[in-house]
Amino acid sequence: MIRKIAVLRANALGDFIFVLPALQALRETFPEAEIVYLGRDWHKQFLKGRPSPVDRVIVVPPYQGISESEGFVPDPDVLDAFFAEMQKEEFDLAFQLHGGGRNSNPFVLRLGAKTTIGLKTPDAADLDISVPYVYYHSEILRYLEVVAKVGAVTAAIEPSVTVTKTDLDEAKRILGNFNRNETIVIHPGASDLRRRWPPENFAAIADFMAETGFTVYLSGMPFERDHLDAIESSVQHRSKVHNLCGKLPLDATTGLLSASRLLISNDTGPLHLARAVKTPTVGIYWCGNIVTGLPVTAGIHRPLLSFAINCPLCGLSSKHFGKANDRGPCKHETSFVADVTVDEVKTAIEELLELQHLKSAELNFTQSSKVTLEKEEAS
Repeated sequence: MIRKIAVLRANALGDFIFVLPALQALRETFPEAEIVYLGRDWHKQFLKGRPSPVDRVIVVPPYQGISESEGFVPDPDVLDAFFAEMQKEEFDLAFQLHGGGRNSNPFVLRLGAKTTIGLKTPDAADLDISVPYVYYHSEILRYLEVVAKVGAVTAAIEPSVTVTKTDLDEAKRILGNFNRNETIVIHPGASDLRRRWPPENFAAIADFMAETGFTVYLSGMPFERDHLDAIESSVQHRSKVHNLCGKLPLDATTGLLSASRLLISNDTGPLHLARAVKTPTVGIYWCGNIVTGLPVTAGIHRPLLSFAINCPLCGLSSKHFGKANDRGPCKHETSFVADVTVDEVKTAIEELLELQHLKSAELNFTQSSKVTLEKEEAS
């Protein structure tokens, strides 16, 4: 009997969203088991009181290639104490869903689980059951393939995050009351500068949405402030465009996204979170990243692709995004998605807003027909 399961994935927001279907598969297949997520402090705070496949979060200690960058020297006493506690947990299964395994497989092996399962590059330590780590592959399907090795499956392959009252209350506390029908969110940042659409383009979209009658919120992390400030200073309708850089914790961001008509964003965590709370999105992607981050459904999402392969500054190829140790000869931090046009984004926005209008009209018609039918039956 599977009594307790550990899952290691201690990275960023988008990474967590991608692994949710695999966690759901474990929950459905092993309903009596406790699922323990080995992550970061933000996972613990985000999942506290939130319905999810996870029963408990344990924050991992500083460890190179997992919670810290390559080259970090951990405190061996801290690690020894942590792994001693983990071995007392007596995990039946331990999954490495963090990456290729060079650092994370030795970590998982020290948990003392009866069976270890996970991803593996050729230079990574062997687990009991391994799935080859191939970079250009759907992130969602990658983790579903791993958990399927122990028979875990689900029909719910689209990531889903439950929105709580706390999320909405926090958004309202910071922003005041806002009207969902009039709210648009733009997330113009990304940790990799090559994935950022130019600020003047986002400013043009913010003005377009303001002219259409929407209130626009710019979301971003403190390290993205210069980018958001450049957009804010370029917009013409400043009374309708609000810069929220560094002002929204994750629960408030979740609440705002869930109560918005639409998110326009680069390929980054909030884009994937918006999809998980069922908010329509326009996502701007470099072509390679769409392979790993492709949305599962297309009904309310529009990914727009840049097919730029060579750096616009030096002409050299930059084949890997998000892989700091394997970027090739080009080291420039410049946009590789600038050839997605403002008009393409406007067209995608108009399509999604029209689709929402049609769905609303269809819902109103259905409800009206139901009321009429009930009245006729009553008479």
